[in-house]
Amino acid sequence: MIRPIGRIVVALAAMILLGMIFGASLWLYAGYAATGLVLVSRYLAASWTRNVLITRRSGGMEVDLGSSTTIQVTVRNQGRIPILWLLVEDLLPRTALIFQPPALEVHGERLRVLMLWPGQQQQLLYRLTCNRRGYFQIGPTVLETGDLFGLQRNYRVGAEPQFLLVLPRIVPLSGYEIASTRPVGEIKMRERFLDDPTRLQGIREWQPGDAMKQIHWPATARTGLLHSKVYEPSSVAGVTLVLDFHRQANPRQHEPVRSELAVTAAASIAAFIYEMNQPLGVVSNGRDAADRIRSDGWAGDFRTRAIAAQQASMANTSDRLRPVVQTAGRGPSNFQDIQRLLARLELSDGLRLEQLLVESAHRLARETTIVIIAQFVGEETTAALLQMRRRGWALAVILNVYDDELYSRTAGPLIGGRVPVLQLKGEQQIGDICRQFAITQ
Repeated sequence: MIRPIGRIVVALAAMILLGMIFGASLWLYAGYAATGLVLVSRYLAASWTRNVLITRRSGGMEVDLGSSTTIQVTVRNQGRIPILWLLVEDLLPRTALIFQPPALEVHGERLRVLMLWPGQQQQLLYRLTCNRRGYFQIGPTVLETGDLFGLQRNYRVGAEPQFLLVLPRIVPLSGYEIASTRPVGEIKMRERFLDDPTRLQGIREWQPGDAMKQIHWPATARTGLLHSKVYEPSSVAGVTLVLDFHRQANPRQHEPVRSELAVTAAASIAAFIYEMNQPLGVVSNGRDAADRIRSDGWAGDFRTRAIAAQQASMANTSDRLRPVVQTAGRGPSNFQDIQRLLARLELSDGLRLEQLLVESAHRLARETTIVIIAQFVGEETTAALLQMRRRGWALAVILNVYDDELYSRTAGPLIGGRVPVLQLKGEQQIGDICRQFAITQ
C-alpha cells in the first residue's frame, strides 16, 4: 500500500515527465515547484522532530495515599529553525484514569500544541492527586509534528517514563487481641529450645554443664552451695499476612473496592505489628507491578517501527505463577519493603489460594500466626486450611465480603474446624478488626 506522500511523489514525477514529453513548460514549472515544496516540508518536519529536547522534573515518586505530586515537562527547541507546530502529550495509564474518582486525578495540562522559536522553551505543568494506592507509569512524553500540508506525521518519544508509587492507607488499630499458642508477643514454649535471660523463673542447685553466667551468687553465698538461675524459655511470634489476589476470587463487579480494602487492612495490621517490634511477613498470589514492568516493558508509542522494536527489547521472561513472598522479619527496613510490596500488588490469574498455601508452605514462619485475607474461600481452600490447622498452624481468616449470607455460608466449615473467621464489611471495621475474636487452639 502506497502512503499519501508516495502518491504525491509519483504524481509529481508523472507531471514532470509529461511536461518534458509534450514541451509544456507550465507543467514543468508546477512540477518543480511542487517537488521543491514537498522536499522542503519533509526536511522541516524531520528537523522539527530531531531538534526538540525534552526534560522531565517531578516531585516525590513515593507518596502517601491522598497526597499530590507535581509533574513538569520542559520542551525546548535547540535548532535554528522555528517549529511551527508540535503536539506534546505526557501519557498516563488508562487504568489510572477510569473509575470515579480516578486513581490519579489530573489538575492542569498534560497535552498541548506548541509553536517554538529557536532556543525557546515551554512547559507542561500538571499536578496528580493520588486517590488510590498503586504503581503508576508517568509518561513517556510523546511528540507529534509534520509538514505544513498534513501529508506526513513524525512521532517520537521525547522523555522516558517515571514510576509513581502510592503507599496504601494505614488505619490505626484500637488493639490487637488475636491470641493463640503463638500470639503476637512473648509466649511460653512447650519445649525448651532457648532460654530467655530477661525472664527469670527461679533458682536451683548447680548442675554439671551450667554456665558460669547462670550462677546465682546471692543464693550461693547464703547457702554455701552453688546455685544456678533458671530462665523461662520463650519465643516471639508475629504475623504472616496471606492475601488472595487471584482474579477469579476477586469478582470484577467488586473492583477496585474490595481489593483496595484488603490491602488497607493488611497494611494496617502490618503497621501495628511493626510498632510492637514483632516478626511480620507477607505472601500473595498477586503480581508485583514492578515485575510486570520488567516483563512487559513500559507502555509506549508503537506507531513507529523503531519504538516498537525498543519496547520489545525491554521484555524479559517472567514466571507469573511465582508467588510474591516477603519472609517474616523485624525492623523498619522489613516494614518499608512490605509497604511497597502491598502498594505494587495487582490481581493475577496465576495460583489459586489453595495452590499458594501449598507452594509457599516451606516459606511460612511456623512461629507466626497466619492471617488470610480473602473474598472467597472454596471447598478446596477450606480443606487446605483445615489440614494446616490439624498440623499445628495458628490460623485466622478475614473474609472480605459485605453480604452476611455469603459470610455465614463460607465461614461455617472453617469455624467448625476451629479456624476463627472475621467478616470485613468496610474500612470502618478495620480499626476494631483484631478485637472481635480470639484464636484458641
